[in-house]
Amino acid sequence: MAQSNHERVGKALDVLNEALKPYIEHRMYTVYKEQWWQKAQQSLKSFQQTEDAEDAHLDTTALLTIMLNNWFDVFGKTLRLAERSWVGEIRDVRNRWAHQKSFSSDDVYRALDTIHHLLNAIAASDAARKIEQQKQDVLRLRYEEQARREFQKTAITPIEGQPVASLLPWRQIVTPHPDVASGKYERSSFAANLGQVHRGEGEEEYRDPRRFFEITFLTEGLTRLLSDALHRLSNKGGDAIIELQTNFGGGKTHSLLALYHLFSGTPAHELPGIEDLQERVGIEHIPRVKRAVLVGYELSPGQAQLKPDGCKVNTLWGELAHQLLGKEGYEMVAEADQRRVSPGSNVLRALFTAASPCLILIDEWITYVRQSYSDPTLPSGSFDANMSFAQALTEAARETPGTLVVATLPASDIETGGEGGKEALARLRNIFGRVESPWRPANAEEGFEIVRRRLFQPMNPAYYPARDAVAKRFVEFYREQAQEFPLHYREAEYERRIKSCYPIHPELFDRLYNDWSSLEKFQRTRGVLRLMAAVVHSLWERQDTNLLILPANVPIDEPNVQYELTHYLEDNWVPVIEKDIDGPNSLPLKIDRETPNLGRYSACRRVARTIYLGSAPLAQNGNRGLEDTFINLGCVQPGEQVSTFGDALRRLSDHATHLYQNERRYWYKTQPSVTRLAQDRAAQQDEYAVLEEIERRLKLEQNNRGDFSRVHVCPASSSDIPDDDTAVRLVILKPQFVHGRADLESPACREATTILNMRGNARRSYRNTLIFLAPDRLRLEELQQAVRRYRAWKSIYEESETLNLDAYQKKQAETRLKDADETINQRLPGTYTFLLIPDQPDPRKPDVLTELRIQPQQVGRLAETASRKLRTEGLLLTEWAGTTLRHELDRIPLWQNDHISVKRLAENFACFIYLPRLKNSDILKAAIQDGVASKQWAEETFAYADSWEAETNRYKGLKAGELAEIRLNSDAVLVKPEVAQAQLASDLARSMKPPVEPGGNQQDNGGMKPVGENGHLPRGETNGHDWPPTGPGSVSVPVLPEPPEEQLPRRFHGTVDLDPLRMAGDAATIMREVVTHLAGLLGSRVTVTLEIQAEIPDGVPEHIQRIVQENCRTLKFHPQSGFEEE
Repeated sequence: MAQSNHERVGKALDVLNEALKPYIEHRMYTVYKEQWWQKAQQSLKSFQQTEDAEDAHLDTTALLTIMLNNWFDVFGKTLRLAERSWVGEIRDVRNRWAHQKSFSSDDVYRALDTIHHLLNAIAASDAARKIEQQKQDVLRLRYEEQARREFQKTAITPIEGQPVASLLPWRQIVTPHPDVASGKYERSSFAANLGQVHRGEGEEEYRDPRRFFEITFLTEGLTRLLSDALHRLSNKGGDAIIELQTNFGGGKTHSLLALYHLFSGTPAHELPGIEDLQERVGIEHIPRVKRAVLVGYELSPGQAQLKPDGCKVNTLWGELAHQLLGKEGYEMVAEADQRRVSPGSNVLRALFTAASPCLILIDEWITYVRQSYSDPTLPSGSFDANMSFAQALTEAARETPGTLVVATLPASDIETGGEGGKEALARLRNIFGRVESPWRPANAEEGFEIVRRRLFQPMNPAYYPARDAVAKRFVEFYREQAQEFPLHYREAEYERRIKSCYPIHPELFDRLYNDWSSLEKFQRTRGVLRLMAAVVHSLWERQDTNLLILPANVPIDEPNVQYELTHYLEDNWVPVIEKDIDGPNSLPLKIDRETPNLGRYSACRRVARTIYLGSAPLAQNGNRGLEDTFINLGCVQPGEQVSTFGDALRRLSDHATHLYQNERRYWYKTQPSVTRLAQDRAAQQDEYAVLEEIERRLKLEQNNRGDFSRVHVCPASSSDIPDDDTAVRLVILKPQFVHGRADLESPACREATTILNMRGNARRSYRNTLIFLAPDRLRLEELQQAVRRYRAWKSIYEESETLNLDAYQKKQAETRLKDADETINQRLPGTYTFLLIPDQPDPRKPDVLTELRIQPQQVGRLAETASRKLRTEGLLLTEWAGTTLRHELDRIPLWQNDHISVKRLAENFACFIYLPRLKNSDILKAAIQDGVASKQWAEETFAYADSWEAETNRYKGLKAGELAEIRLNSDAVLVKPEVAQAQLASDLARSMKPPVEPGGNQQDNGGMKPVGENGHLPRGETNGHDWPPTGPGSVSVPVLPEPPEEQLPRRFHGTVDLDPLRMAGDAATIMREVVTHLAGLLGSRVTVTLEIQAEIPDGVPEHIQRIVQENCRTLKFHPQSGFEEE
């Protein structure tokens, strides 16, 4: 039945519990003796207490808590600080498990791996083997699941390059090993395990001698080691003691395996490279050798080992003797083993002589010895006994021909451990230093070949020319673009390096071996192997077609690759990678997608990957980052433009949060750069401050008014817009009053309606003079973002000294400030694009706001753009004809009896929205002048008079059909043409004074009627044709019907009773629904009087009288107001 991840973690915790109990009891007893259980109980505050340790039922959390709380006094003396962090991590795992939290496959593997490390640290080898098996099961299930699914190349577009088409990509020249290409390799397969191989377990390439030497590159150091071993075990000289000491992952265990397999009895001709080695050293036959393998974490100092032949082995020397000669060998050291004291060198000499030739391989010795540092009661013997054994071993081996001892010692603190480990290392170095032979690990160039050989199958010689052509073209490219690449990378020697590292670019190897190997946890060759296996597998599945595997091609977005590149680092780099380096939502991918010229080469992602690989491991160093020439070296291939990647680098430096720059060097850090600071400050900007900045910039619009007489920018209220000008004005609304397409209920429409109707508490008269400009709701957020960035960069620039910015950061802030300012200037006109125009097509219906969209222009020209759009649409008249004015006079009609005041006419056009909107009164004057001067004035326009005298019923200064000086005052009037004709005819007749014929007869006037001296028909006469054309001074004029005069009411009065308890609300309603309509009529005089009558049967108290009288005086009540007795 299949297990769940939760069950797997539970079983692993059970195994750990069984191994921890005896270990903790022993370590606590060693320090506290009989008081150990009381000390343990003091560490447990929330666990079940018991007086007897034998009856204690402690779960894993309790055991781990005891370890943590007694670490420095007990457990830290034999374990390292790294193991303390494992204890804390396992306790967190147990808590998650107890609370039924979910575990992913990666979580389970991590938990098992940490438990496995802790079990090895406490020498619980049997339990560690159980956990190791569980780890393999988890990995197998994960890979099987991957195999069942179709491989997902990647969630994003693969890296694309544009190299020279005539050169073959690397995938057509070399082929990865099957396990690498398919991804079925395990991370542990790159970690050699001598104890596992000795038991006949582990990966085939480590377990089988033939397969092992197929994948092993015989470096200079390994060749010398094998040569010395052949000489020594063939009794032809050679060193008896060899110490292998390198940093973690430096190849020590791999070298021990080479010795182990060399003397495994496998014929030399079946071991690749060994026959050549034999020929060089002059040894024809490999001797048969007895081998002993002592691995520190495979042996338990606290537990005796019962062998199949009945021997009970306690110590390291007992194990050594039993492996060399079985029971017979053990009997030679049995007494020393049982007494747990070191045998003398004489005993060991006798043992080695009996077993000669013999090979003794000791790995992880410190792990074994350090556990006895503070506990002399262990079955393995005391710390001093073990040190004495080391000295006796080296002396006996040196004095016994045919005996070779090879031991590994760590060179890094990560493998040493606590105080006991450091003391053991110092003692062993002193012992081995007197007799050991120096050994040199693989250098960088040899490491390249080790990795290449393990990852790739041997290259077909037929493809050598294709490989050489690629190497040659790269170097030529570097030579042609010499100023863009480092100086020494265009020489012939670099061409040789490209061939030897093929298909991996030497720059990638240099970054890994020089930079990443400086990390304490990075296991040099082993770490490079694990990383590059994940890289090659991913690129192989993605069908990568680049010429070489460069730093830019490392798929950091691939989870397995990302894990290898992050778990060695102390800081949390995953969020940085996802945001600024590589991934489906990363900034480089976004820029590549938005910029086709960069996206064609995946330029931003390639640059970001290169910088990360060259800077992440050295982020804390003084000389950080990569120069731009090395970035080019890690990115660009022959056939691509270097300038494209330079552009990508500039864009990343402008926008990336975690990318730093110092002159020509670039690096990533987990701490946000000044760009991140700007982003944080932009997000924290006060909303009111942002709106104020927009309003400040809008003030510039007052300098360029276009056709508007004034531009009112962001008025605080309707009171800020005067009501004393008949010219058209533009009102630019505050940015918070936004508008959306066809949204009549938008904040902008509501604010515009308020301003249009009211000026403070009074009704607005000149309503046809206001045009409103509102921001687009969809564009305002972009403008606000630009303002936030501007204010953020401005604050950083102004605080550069306080923030301790370096010269680059200050220059960066200055440049970004200018860019942000320019962005605002571009977005501001693009935001204010909605014109809201009052309109009233039908005078009998309410007016409405109509919207009109204007095209964005440069900042400072909003009014000019708006007026141009209004002119084009005929919504703002900057010139007008007299005939059109006559049409409007008749359409409404605007005439007041026979004429209309010019000033009143100007006010009408400024007040009533159903009339055309004139730029200003000069447009009206020009139209009047045009109409009066027209030769067709009687039919098409009107006449003009300086004034109208009601007493004489005459127009003074009447002009028609001629140029006239128009005055916009209350006296000047426009006159109906027929009325003007009548007065003009009367004036003409009076000037002619025609004689009267005798008898009173007059000639036929041909349809003309006489008029009196004042230009009107005599009283009581009509316009009928039967009226006799007689009378002195009469002149015949055309008969025209007089327009009917409509009599309108001129007064209103009303009285209403108010509820005293609801007077405030009722009064406001009356004001809104009645008074404002009357007060809004031109020339109206409205008087509202509030009369209060109160009868109080019981009388008004004095304090109420005082309050009411004081308030009445303050509110200016009439003096006669007051209290009365009756």
